[in-house]
Amino acid sequence: MQDDIFDKEKRFHDQWASTIDVEGIKVQDYFEACTAPENRFILRHMGDFKGKRLLDLGCGAGENSVYFAKRGARCVASDYSPGMVEVALQLAAANGVQIEGRTMNAMALDCPDNSFDFVYASNLLHHLPEPKTAIREMYRILKPGGKACFWDPLKHNPVINVYRRIATKVRTEDETPLDINIVNFVRTQFSKTTYDTFWLFTLWIFLRFYLIEKVDPNKERYWKKIIIEQARLKSEYRRLEKIDVILKQLPLMKRFAWNLAVVATK
Repeated sequence: MQDDIFDKEKRFHDQWASTIDVEGIKVQDYFEACTAPENRFILRHMGDFKGKRLLDLGCGAGENSVYFAKRGARCVASDYSPGMVEVALQLAAANGVQIEGRTMNAMALDCPDNSFDFVYASNLLHHLPEPKTAIREMYRILKPGGKACFWDPLKHNPVINVYRRIATKVRTEDETPLDINIVNFVRTQFSKTTYDTFWLFTLWIFLRFYLIEKVDPNKERYWKKIIIEQARLKSEYRRLEKIDVILKQLPLMKRFAWNLAVVATK
């Protein structure tokens, strides 16, 4: 069963990789745009990574590896999709940095114990049949004091769940968004865990894409569009984000956000 899931994920992401134009990727926006709150949170809690060894787990097109490499980290870009690893290497070359590319299974990492200062993973765990196994693997390969940094979608928000049911051609059928209680599991593994959730009222932007701008969610990935068009969306996003800050202070509201971001120290 797991092999079937991994094979489907590999085929899907290899095909996607074949369509990516690395020249159009603005690496900085994926971490510093207003519409990238997950990565802005992670950067605030990572600490200094210059000169440190970092594994970008589920690297995709390599935006993360290249961002960290441009700021001095020694990056290994890994993915189960060989096509995505190749795109990541092309993106690094286009940005004048060097990274190492490796094809790996996130649930059985081909890495020694205590060998990385950081493990970073974006939008990875919900693609795995056993995300807890991947979290244990992150812990294993981190050095003492090292940090696991990841963000993924949650399963609790009804609006985003409707979007998932509509946008079937831009995601894989076996994806399983996380339960917010995954944070409790992370706390059992790591010595310190910090987390936050993002996109509550700000999800109006997704509704506007669909209801007003008539953007087909099977032709444009909304989660990419919010980064690509961050300059256009900035004013509206900032207004909506202020409401999110208030909403997250209410009991149980954090669980209804779209995405969860975690930084955990070994």
